[in-house]
Parts: sequence; structure tokens; C-alpha cells
Amino acid sequence: MEQDNFTAPLLGTAGVARVRTFLANVFSYMALALVISGVMAWWFGTDPALFQLLFDPVTGRQTFMGWVVLLAPLGLVLLMGGLVQRMSGMALLLAFLAFSVIMGISLSYIFLIYALSAIVNVFFLSAAVFGVMAVAGYTTRTDLTRLGSILMIGLFGIVIASLVNLFLKSDTMGYVVSIIGVVVFTGLTAYDVQKLKRMGEQVATGSEAAQKMALMGALSLYLDFINLFLMLLRLFGGRRD
Repeated sequence: MEQDNFTAPLLGTAGVARVRTFLANVFSYMALALVISGVMAWWFGTDPALFQLLFDPVTGRQTFMGWVVLLAPLGLVLLMGGLVQRMSGMALLLAFLAFSVIMGISLSYIFLIYALSAIVNVFFLSAAVFGVMAVAGYTTRTDLTRLGSILMIGLFGIVIASLVNLFLKSDTMGYVVSIIGVVVFTGLTAYDVQKLKRMGEQVATGSEAAQKMALMGALSLYLDFINLFLMLLRLFGGRRD
């Protein structure tokens, strides 16, 4: 008979310390990436000369560099995910930092669309929601694997709907996608933290494999947070007049 709950393995003091060390590294890398991205987004978003490198002020269209910045983060995610076993820990770290920089630049547009106060308020709201769900994912004894599978289906649905809305330009559809997105990325936060906790139970502390797993874990949580932040910003940010 299937059960919705599972019994977590009993870890000794060393096991608990290993998990906490691993997760501390994950969240440290994630925090570093958020700081880098935030600085780059603010720098490009508030400096007209830099922003013109991304968008042509005459035509209002993206420049070549703007397209590179838009597409490069996806390329780096695929690179890190596909070559994680072949890359050294240092190479993966450099790719992760490069991703943080470029991702931050790609987010610079939010400073033109939303007021700084709204961005700050929604950031702290996102951090609060993310923190609650991270704690829930770490402490729950319920197996979230099935939930994760459902949320991944929802994620694909969001991507497809967002692409369709690029052509429809429907505010209603955008609003609905944002609401669903908040639900999906809130759930994925708990799911990913639980998954990382299990990984931490198996990994050897201080090894290169542990560093690479921590970096990939930080990447997953970074993407959860950024997408949650963007969805909440669309719902509560309030565009400039």
C-alpha cells in the first residue's frame, strides 16, 4: 500500500552536521549569486549609458548585446547541467558566477518598469515566502517527489503560456500566468530544498563532488527565487505611470 509520508533515515550527529554544512554551502552560493545579480541589475538599470548597450534608444529594440544577454543565461544553465560531470569545481564556479552577472544584467529592465520602492518591497516579500517554504522543505517528513513531478508539468505549462502571450500580449493571461507561477515556484522551493537535504546526507563533505553539487543546488534555488520574485513583481509591483 502506498503511503504519502515517508520515514526519514535517522542520522547521527556527524550526518546532521554533514547535511547542515552542505546546505550552508548551497545557500551561501545562492546568496552570492543574488548579490551579484542585484548589483548588476541596478547598475545597468540606473545608468542610461549602460542600458543603451542593451536597448537602442531610437528604435526601442534590443541591440545585439541585448539579445546575447537575454539568451546567454539559458545557455549557461544548459552548459552547467550538461557538463557538470566533466567540468572541474573551479570551472563550474566560474560558469556560475558568469551566469549571475549576465542574469543580473538581463534583469536591469525592471528598474525602468517598476519604482525602486516596489522592487525592494516585493524582494523582501519574495524572501519571506522563499524562507518559509525552504524551512518547510527541510523539516517536513512528507515525501515531495510526487509534488515535484506535478510542479514540473506546471512549469512547462508556464513556459508555453508565456511564449504564447508574447504574441497575444494579453494582460489577463499574463496575470493568470503570474498567479500560477507563484504557486509553482513556491512549491518548487520546498521540493528542491528537500531534494538537496537528501543529497547532503550522501555527499562527502569537502570533496569536489560536494562543491559541484552545492553549486548546482544553488543554481536551482536561485532560479526558484528569481522566478518567484518576478511573478510577484508582476502582480504587486505596479508599473510606473
